[in-house]
Amino acid sequence: MSENSNSQFSFHGSSFDSMIETLGTAFGTFDASPVNQIQNFRWGIDLSTAESAVLITGYHQADFQFQIEPTPDTAEYLSIVVPRSGGMGVTYGSRRSEAGHGKLLLYNNFEPDSVIMHGEPNLVDELLINWSVIRQAVGQTFEIPVDGPLDFLPELDLSTAAGKTIGSLTETIIGGMRNNGPLLQSPIAMAHMTQALADLVVRLVPHRLSHLLDKKPCSITPRHIRRAIEFMQANISQPITMPMVAEAAGVSVRSLVTGFRTFKDTSPAAYLHTLRLRAVRQDLLDPQNSQTMKEICLKWGFFHFGRFATAYRTTYHEYPSDTRKRMRGF
Repeated sequence: MSENSNSQFSFHGSSFDSMIETLGTAFGTFDASPVNQIQNFRWGIDLSTAESAVLITGYHQADFQFQIEPTPDTAEYLSIVVPRSGGMGVTYGSRRSEAGHGKLLLYNNFEPDSVIMHGEPNLVDELLINWSVIRQAVGQTFEIPVDGPLDFLPELDLSTAAGKTIGSLTETIIGGMRNNGPLLQSPIAMAHMTQALADLVVRLVPHRLSHLLDKKPCSITPRHIRRAIEFMQANISQPITMPMVAEAAGVSVRSLVTGFRTFKDTSPAAYLHTLRLRAVRQDLLDPQNSQTMKEICLKWGFFHFGRFATAYRTTYHEYPSDTRKRMRGF
């Protein structure tokens, strides 16, 4: 679904085909199939949208599974699923994660291979937090450039301390959005609450960067590391050597490497490589960019295209050509 200002929508119907047709219009390329033979299928979805979050309340009869192919207009979200009746699961290859009684489900809407809805009847609240809010929380917490999947642990037990805290705030936001609630009337409060939820998720739900929390929970990045990063960002399209970065930061190369290892858990060269990969991805995600793949790679300092493609796929879980095809609707 594309991003919108505060608004309310409702969709409902009495056939499986009407659901596919309607949701395809609302969410992008939507394909669904029933798990078993369906008779008297009834369904409905209520949407409450804000700048930083969307609340989906969906109900239906009979199990079905679906896939949604993101389009250039599809916004990226972290989805927090709160089952009320029945359940919901997502599959990643051969692995499936489930939400049900006493358990929330978290997933990025760009990542699952398929989603299954089960329970007769099924009633689910789904809070979608704009991925830019999650990305901001990650950046503020770890002070490193982050792109690609975060690999959040998808199942969250509500009996744990983390589950209780995240579940409670999620319920508060859902209650404040439902039926044109007070959070939709106060954009500032809405922004603060979604930012707080994103921060809790980043700090309390295990993901691929969680190990950095234990290593330096409250460290402040030294000035020379910040100067080095500023130099990299300002000259990202230019040939840069580590002695040049060290000179700009006012330290030796050895001190530069030690500082990055201590405060960024990486090397300065790897940090620069990540910045350049992100710049390439931003170009590829722009459907109006007419540059060839070779031109984009050369612009950001990638001269060995095979190594670049491997590094890109490792970071973003898809080849650069697949990113471009997806954004152009091929």
